[in-house]
Amino acid sequence: MIIGAGEIGYDLASVLSKEKHDVSVLDREKDCLNRVSDTLDVLTVEGNATSVKDLAKAGVSECDILISVTSIDEVNMVAGMIGKRLGAKMVIARIRSNEFSDPNAPLTPSDLGIDVMIHPELSAAHEIVQLLKRSAASDVINLAEDRMQLVGIRLERNSPLIGKTLIDYASSHQDITFRVVAIGRRGLTLIPKGSVRLQAFDQIFVLAKTEDIPKVIETTGKKETELNRVMIAGGSAIGSMIARLLSNDESKNWSIKLIEPDYEVAEELAIELKNAMVLNGNPTDPDLLATEGITDMDAFIAVTEDEESNIISCLMAKHLEVKKTVALVSKPDFIPLAQTIGLDAVINKKVAASNEIHRFVRKGRVISVTELRGIKAEVIELQASPKAKVIDKPLQKLKLPDGCVIGGVLCNGSVEIATGSTVIKANDRVMVFCLPEAIDKITKLFQ
Repeated sequence: MIIGAGEIGYDLASVLSKEKHDVSVLDREKDCLNRVSDTLDVLTVEGNATSVKDLAKAGVSECDILISVTSIDEVNMVAGMIGKRLGAKMVIARIRSNEFSDPNAPLTPSDLGIDVMIHPELSAAHEIVQLLKRSAASDVINLAEDRMQLVGIRLERNSPLIGKTLIDYASSHQDITFRVVAIGRRGLTLIPKGSVRLQAFDQIFVLAKTEDIPKVIETTGKKETELNRVMIAGGSAIGSMIARLLSNDESKNWSIKLIEPDYEVAEELAIELKNAMVLNGNPTDPDLLATEGITDMDAFIAVTEDEESNIISCLMAKHLEVKKTVALVSKPDFIPLAQTIGLDAVINKKVAASNEIHRFVRKGRVISVTELRGIKAEVIELQASPKAKVIDKPLQKLKLPDGCVIGGVLCNGSVEIATGSTVIKANDRVMVFCLPEAIDKITKLFQ
């Protein structure tokens, strides 16, 4: 059961219903429920999330997982508490207040009957900070306890890889172990075979050990440059979190400018953020950006509530030769478009929330699930059970479902990028890349 038919609730209902879960969505707004029932195969219930009677009537006592993702923390907490008392087996709640995630908090989520607390804005902020640390990548995903990274890289016209097959690519760089696990090409998603030829503007997703990623990026003709000076447009939840994360980063001395249109919010942030310069003004005003030295910036991050403004201000920054631009975008249709019009990376907090929740919804031995932005593929970290069909055979002898590729294996603390001779053992953790329709088939092979 999903409580809250807003953007995140709708997105989750859409994903989970496609995976054949029985989903019901509860909300008090008729218009939101109509949108859900008109487009998705789910049950909708009109009711109040904090009413025992309404939750009981909606059947919360029979649900395996209750996911409360309304825009109000207190509603999510109360709905979670009632749901747990009425018999929901697992409760996931969206809570944005930092007071509950603090280790010394007097009240913990478990005191409220909440099993998993998610914070989409914080997840998105962490993702953006990762992107700033890997300047040439459009996506960075940490896997296998941060020992492997998956990076998305867009191939420019002058890339030395254009026209090469993946076999040519691997054989000309035998000193690095890596694997191309997915390619985004003109709106299509390819889970590639060795004979696939790379083309200009392909978005390639490469898996390698974290320490080898800089070398992998070099092979594509891009250079990792040090980013230091960062301008953030919008002091909303995500903007202020990025500024906090960068200010507290002891490994590097970041120079941060944050522009916030609301005077009171800007004043509060100026008092709180000692290591950042906070300005009050319109972050899409070209004159203000020019006055504040946007041309001297290494990175420009637009995270205002207005996604069209985010895209336009990032394009303006790109035109002024800022090395890296990141825009916060929530409409799914904008995501594949963003890179074709010249943005370096886009972040979607709905996807960040879905990825967090997904991990707990999947049955079996799933450790994590991450959706790749802009292409229709997912990264799943699976653990092989002692009875799994994939163990004790070389990968080249396994019959994997179409649309799947095994990228890497974590065994007894050591990581290995998968090749044809790799053998999976019981309890190994395996990174699998697949199209959504192949997820259930591959998950069964590991059970």
